[in-house]
Amino acid sequence: MGNLKNYLIKLESDGFLKKEKIGADQVKALLMSAAKNIIASEKNLVIDEEACYTLAYNAMLKTARALVFLQNYRPSDGRQHMTTIEVAGKILGREFSSLILMFDKIRKKRNQFTYEPLLPLSMTEARNAFKTAKKFHGKVRTFLDRTYPQLNLFD
Repeated sequence: MGNLKNYLIKLESDGFLKKEKIGADQVKALLMSAAKNIIASEKNLVIDEEACYTLAYNAMLKTARALVFLQNYRPSDGRQHMTTIEVAGKILGREFSSLILMFDKIRKKRNQFTYEPLLPLSMTEARNAFKTAKKFHGKVRTFLDRTYPQLNLFD
């Protein structure tokens, strides 16, 4: 845990994170919103691939932000999404490395089709984003229940 603490302090001194006391109620709200985004992502799969993909990404981002908030930090730079993903990966460790890589790929693709509207997004990509978000949220939920049982984050 000392390694994580030093990593967070370095990011804070570099201006990527800001120390902030964040309550468990905010963390719970983020996690609940992420769960709703996953449900909405699945429902949108047959309607709109971009909506499905964006909702899946937002679910992952909110879940990752909850992890950062639990460390009493908030991303504060111009690359908040990247910082959130990097910090979440550091908190979660090697067991989550493949999911963190997928999360970052989803971030890049979402950024591309958001700012380049002619870039295609396939049904397969949307479905995979949804599946990745659902898996990420479920695994993080298990991690949080194990790491912070006193907070009752999912009650």
